[in-house]
Parts: sequence; C-alpha cells; structure tokens
Amino acid sequence: MGQSSMAVYSMTGYATAHSSGSTAPASSESGRDLQTGVGMEIRSVNSRFLDLTFKLPDDLRGTEPALRELLGARLKRGKVEVRAWIEGRSETVPRQPGALDLQKLVGLQDTVRAWLPAAAPLSVAEVLQLTARQQGNPGELNNTLVALAHTALEGLTEAREREGKRLAAMLQDRLSQLRKLAKDAQPLIPQLVAQQRQRFIDRWNEALGAGGTGALGNAVTSEMANDRALTEATAFAIRIDVAEELTRLDSHLTEIERLLKKGSEIGKRLDFLIQELHREANTMGSKSSSLELTRISVDMKVLIEQMREQVQNIE
Repeated sequence: MGQSSMAVYSMTGYATAHSSGSTAPASSESGRDLQTGVGMEIRSVNSRFLDLTFKLPDDLRGTEPALRELLGARLKRGKVEVRAWIEGRSETVPRQPGALDLQKLVGLQDTVRAWLPAAAPLSVAEVLQLTARQQGNPGELNNTLVALAHTALEGLTEAREREGKRLAAMLQDRLSQLRKLAKDAQPLIPQLVAQQRQRFIDRWNEALGAGGTGALGNAVTSEMANDRALTEATAFAIRIDVAEELTRLDSHLTEIERLLKKGSEIGKRLDFLIQELHREANTMGSKSSSLELTRISVDMKVLIEQMREQVQNIE
C-alpha cells in the first residue's frame, strides 16, 4: 500500500474572519443597543522558524495563550501576524458612562486618596477610558475570538495550500528543464574526448611529416603516437568527466520530485537539495572544456536559482 501524498504548503497566505456577538447596552443618548462582534485577520510570510506576533485590544489579550497554542499546532514555519479587533464600537465617540460605573470609580478614588492624599484626581478622559473597558462581556468576546480563530486558520491554510500548489507546479517545470539539460550534456563528453585524441594524433603526424622520418621509423613512431594519444585522451577524459556530477544531479532531481509528491513539511529538505544541485552545476562549469557544456552549466544555475527563490516560501 503506497504512502498517501499530502499538499505542499507555502508560508505566504492571508485570511480574515468576522463574527457578530451579543447585543450589549450602549448607554448612549439614543438608548439603542450596540451589536458587539469580533474581527480577525492572519497574515503569514516566509521565515526559517515559526514566529507568531499578536496585535490584540486590551479586552482580548487574555486569548493570546489559546491562540498561540492553536496556531502552533497547525503551522510549523513562517512569520505569522494575528490582528483582532472588536467591531461595533465607536473609536471616535466614547459611550456615556452609567451612574453605577461612576459611583464605583468615585468610591475607588476616595479610597486611594485617603491613603495617598497627593494622588491626582481622575480626569474626564481617564473616566471615559476606564468605563469604556467595561462595555460588553469580555469572557464572551474571548470565547468568540478563539472560535473565530479556527475559521480564520482554515482560510489561511487553504490560501497557503493554493500558493503551495502553484510553487510545486513551477518546481516541476524547472525539474523537467534540468533533466533535458542533463540529457544534452551526456553525449558531449565522449565527443570531446574523441576530438582531443584526434587532435593529438594530427599534431603528431604533422610533426612526423615535417621531420622526414623513414618508413620503419614512421611505423614505430606511429604506434608510439597512438599510445601517447590514448594516454593524453585518458587524462583529458578524467579531467573533464562530469558523469559523476550528472549522476548525483539526477539523484537530487528524483528526490525533489519525491518530496513534492509527498508534500507536508518539506521546505528545509528542499532547500538543502537545491544547494546540492547548485554544487553539481558549479562543478560541471569548472570542468567544462567546450562552449556548449559551459552554456548548459550556466542554464542549469539559472534554473536552480529560480527554484531556490521559490523553495524559500515552502513550509
């Protein structure tokens, strides 16, 4: 029974979610109730590790541990920013505080100033700020935000999966191009070795012709020339042989294809394999003795660099 494949996930994604909450008294002159809800957005970009950042209003800061645990269980890598806000509140027009709220603040102020006579009295702005925090039900809003986080996280996961699918398709295309370049490089080495051997024999024969050696001497030196040409060609073949590089490159390409089919958390492994591909392409370039092989090496490095840039975004 074959291993089931999983999706390839990008570390780049965005999702938002909104939820209407309970109706709370607005204590305004209109006398109308205020519908209080919660909004949330999650953004993520690539990172070597999982880096979570939360931007929450004071009333919702108590949810951070639960949100951190939820995201940590689902996401493994990426710089993730979570922002939440309470909807239905006016940030520009503060609500009118109720009499009970004011009585509590006066009592607290009297107690503090009895012990600390030099303490400054509460300002109007401070009173409005303190009473505004009491609007709504913090416990209910916290529960709403945690439930909403599941919805937003599902949306983020879907966005990262769509982007991961696009990245995997791009990588598959580059793998195909690399295999074609490797196939083009394979027959070049025997051709180059044969050409080098023939050039040596031609130079040797030219030297013999210029020296005017006798028939017997020609026979002996011709045999010597062939032996020397074979030795030179063998040394040349060893110096320019890239068979091992092509074999390792093919092995790395096969492993990358396997990982893309397997999916899940493959980003770090892919990053390592890309480095190995670059190493083999560099070695081929350093061993190159023809413009064609140099061109193939350069084209490979361009494709590998394109893959490296995209692999940085895979979880």
